Amino acid sequence: MDPKKRDFLNHLETYLAKRDGVDKLLKISRYTTKIILASSLLPTESGSSSLTHRLKSFESSVGVSRKAFRLGKFVQDINALRASSPSSDSSLLLPVIAYGGEGLYYFVEQFIWLAKSGLIDAKHAKWLQRISAWAELVGYVGSVSMKIGDLRKINTEMLSCEGGEEEEKVKKLKEKKTLKVLSVLQDLADGLMTIADLRDGEGVLSAPSVIASAGLFSAIVSTHKNWVSC
Repeated sequence: MDPKKRDFLNHLETYLAKRDGVDKLLKISRYTTKIILASSLLPTESGSSSLTHRLKSFESSVGVSRKAFRLGKFVQDINALRASSPSSDSSLLLPVIAYGGEGLYYFVEQFIWLAKSGLIDAKHAKWLQRISAWAELVGYVGSVSMKIGDLRKINTEMLSCEGGEEEEKVKKLKEKKTLKVLSVLQDLADGLMTIADLRDGEGVLSAPSVIASAGLFSAIVSTHKNWVSC
């Protein structure tokens, strides 16, 4: 059913019933808070330190909460890899990189959550985060490469459509292309944040305001995609 024709509250209930729906709302909350903390929006009076502390505590808590939503999420990458049907060994490489990297990232994130929650020794968190970040970055490289290939196929299909009877098909292809472009931009934004983690926040592109803006952009794109698809 077209999301535009659905009852809003019923649609919202379906959206919030999905783990990705709640996760992306938490992501919006977290990176909005990061933007506030990185900007001059907070008052400079002496009493503002208490508000700053509460915002930092909220941001940190949301970050840990989001990791709980990744429990078992690596299974979807295993299934996505199983479902991919490459025409050759060379075309199998990108799905392995994309789904393998992302799957390893989600798998390791479970242990980071356990470390941050106090169940396992926190001393393991740093090297686990390093493995997680590299796996995530590898996954984004594969994902962006696959999506660029998909965009080429969409462009080719659009060029092959001629005549008035193909007008509806072209319209759907344009919508599909827009979502795919947004998805590429989202991966690039997330990749930027991952590189900042690997560089320990060093460099101009690792500035808190830049990273927070990239995170918020990624969260909004994800929220839109999940809303349209559910």
